[in-house]
This record gives sequence, structure tokens and C-alpha cells, in this order.
Amino acid sequence: MAVHAHPDDESSKGAATMAKYVSEGVDVLVVTCTGGERGSILNPKLQGDKYIEEHIHEVRKKEMDEAREILGIKQEWLGFVDSGLPEGDPLPPLPDGCFALEDVDKAAGELVKQIRSFRPQVITTYDENGGYPHPDHIMTHKISMVAFEGAADTEKYPEAEYGPAYQPQKVYYNQGFNRPRTEALHQAMLDRGLESPYGDWLKRWDDFGMKQRTLTTHVPCGDFYEIRDKALIAHATQIDPDGGWFRVPLELQREVWPTEEYELAKSLVDTSLPEDDLFAGIRDNA
Repeated sequence: MAVHAHPDDESSKGAATMAKYVSEGVDVLVVTCTGGERGSILNPKLQGDKYIEEHIHEVRKKEMDEAREILGIKQEWLGFVDSGLPEGDPLPPLPDGCFALEDVDKAAGELVKQIRSFRPQVITTYDENGGYPHPDHIMTHKISMVAFEGAADTEKYPEAEYGPAYQPQKVYYNQGFNRPRTEALHQAMLDRGLESPYGDWLKRWDDFGMKQRTLTTHVPCGDFYEIRDKALIAHATQIDPDGGWFRVPLELQREVWPTEEYELAKSLVDTSLPEDDLFAGIRDNA
């Protein structure tokens, strides 16, 4: 189970990993916490489109449907309202009724229902900083960690309302946007005489609020980068197919950095680090 804040997050964070596991017969479910209603239209080719502006929720749902089919996954909505990304100094208050202002335990209960129904062995989510400090990403972290424990807690989440108790075995933080990967791809582009899209990223790394993390798990999935990119392009309001996301040739990515990275946050099975499989320790005990 991959828990994400908005539609498109599943395609930019761990999509190749999911496609790899789907190809091996693993059942994969993406749980999307919000509808992305307050997301800006980031693709310049679609900016100013009145229909999209007035029907952004429906448009983003259709984009998610297309990405789901491309990745071969299942997907469920938790139904919370996008909080938006506040900007300014000082930051404005978050809008009433948004996901980030929900009661954490109550919101986690909705995720507990999904966990108890789907019964995943492994959950992926965001770290306590949200990967980057978006309020919905941080809230996704909070409810994921409460639900990981709460799915087995029948006192806090009674079976009559939330379904039969179940305990997942491992939870990971997505760390695909890590500095070693970015630096390696940046240098590889320069070494080949190509313009790197990562120069400004690296100069502003600290400004993004992205802290250095421990990369415990490197999942080989380079053969699925093309599927990842197709799923990402399906989120047309959010992604410019001619933009920086796609300027590093796939063959170079596969040669230089053919893995996606995770940080093991909790494990109820024995495993040794580093890992190359999210199911390390689980397969051995099967």
C-alpha cells in the first residue's frame, strides 16, 4: 500500500517500484488522501483553460484513473480536501475543512479501514517533513504512522466500525528525491556534454526544506522508468511533458541510477540493511 497526499504523487514517488512489483504479481494499492482540488495548473500548455479551472477536481480524478491503468495498480480515495500550499511571510492560515486541519486520529481511522480491508504487508508513505514541507504531505505522514499501529488496535478502532484488526509488517518513507541521486545524474549529464536540469535544484537544495535522510533500501526498477514517466505524463495539469522532469535520457538514468530509494521507518520482521527489496524479511518468513 502506497499512501499519498494528492493525485500525481503516486507517479512521481515510487511509481517504478510499484510497476516492478505489479509485474511480479504483487497486489498494489495506492491510497490518495485528497482530490488535489487546490493544486495549481503547473503545465503551461493548459494554463488559462476555463474548463480545467472550473472542474479541476473532476479533471484530476480522470488523470488519476489514467495513471492507475498505466501502473496496473488499484487505487482508493480517502476523500479529504486539499489544503493547498500556503505562500507568503507570514504564511496565511490554512483553509477551513482542509486535510491538514483534520483531527489526526479520526483521519487515520479512514486509512485504518483501507489497511484492514486490503491487508498490506508493506506500507510506503512520507517522512515527518513530508519529503518537503507541504501541509498535506506532513499530514499524510501523521495519519500513516497512526494507522500503521492503529490497524491492530481494536480498542482505538473497533472492528464493528473499522473492520477486522490487521497488523502490517513494515512501513517505509519515500526518499526518491535524494541528494546522492540528484548529484549523480547531474554529473552524468555534464560529463556527456548535456545540459543538466538539476543545477539550480542543487544550489537551492536547502531552500526546499529537504533534509538529508538515511537511505536504507534501494529497489532495482530501472526497467520500469518508462512506465513511471507515462503515468506521470497522464497527470497533464501537473506535468509539462517537455519540462525538466524528462530531460535526463532514460538510458542514462538506467546506467547511472537504476533504483528508487526508501527509508525503513518501522519493521516487525528481522531484516538486514541495506536492502534491495521492500519485502526483505517478509519473503524469508513466508
